[in-house]
Amino acid sequence: MENINISAVIEAILFASGEPIEEEKLSEAAGITKQELDEAIETLRTKYEAEDSALSLLKLENAYQLAAKEDYAPFIKAALEIKKNSVLSPAAMEALTIVAYNQPVTKGFVEQVRGVDSSGVVNSLVEKGLLTEAGRLDLPGRPIAYKTTDSFLRAFRLSSIKDLPELPEQKQQISFDELLENEQPGEE
Repeated sequence: MENINISAVIEAILFASGEPIEEEKLSEAAGITKQELDEAIETLRTKYEAEDSALSLLKLENAYQLAAKEDYAPFIKAALEIKKNSVLSPAAMEALTIVAYNQPVTKGFVEQVRGVDSSGVVNSLVEKGLLTEAGRLDLPGRPIAYKTTDSFLRAFRLSSIKDLPELPEQKQQISFDELLENEQPGEE
């Protein structure tokens, strides 16, 4: 591999895949060490951060993926005739938040937190590729557990689930009773 540009090898693998590839698999496929991979990734990151590049290098947990920069999305959608992304309903965002912060969880857990049937919402999020099955729990009925996907990370521009914003502490949250106390007379 003496006369081969390692960054170009990594770039070719990521381009051909179209999907995130784990660091270990990238290193193995290219026949390089983790340190050489880190150097190649940094070279690619610098290359794609240039204003004249339409590509970006995404880090998703311990994997990498090539993607087009957001500025080019309208052109890509027009060329590929992709329909506009559907906006998630408040119920879907609520369920997605519950899963993201507590994963892996069952539909029953989501329903318990939300207080309403959430089967349809969870199924919809699975269909959209934002949630996936994470196996079955060793409980009666062997319920399916769900977790977020790499598509979730991409959609919310996160490198890792650890990048989710911190939840406010309970003392910083307003309670329903406080809300009622603060309500002005004549308001509903």
